Amino acid sequence: MIIECVIWDLDDDPNGNVWHCDEHGVSKEEVEEVLLSATDSDESRSSNRPVVFGDTSTGKHLMVVFEIVDAETVIPVTAFEVPRRGGA
Repeated sequence: MIIECVIWDLDDDPNGNVWHCDEHGVSKEEVEEVLLSATDSDESRSSNRPVVFGDTSTGKHLMVVFEIVDAETVIPVTAFEVPRRGGA
């Protein structure tokens, strides 16, 4: 999947994806960085949504949970810092 478009809710929506990421200390820029250069993917165990893993230029290793809109568009749901898989 090649992501061309990332859909964000309004920054001040307390139920929106910007807020959900921000409450985990993750910025929109960091989420987009991981979505565009993910190193691994899987499925969320709690929501069955697709997830990707990757590093940010700020030094974080993130898991980004998202929904697929179409072949090039996604909506981030949330993101948070996680340990690297496999203990690396």
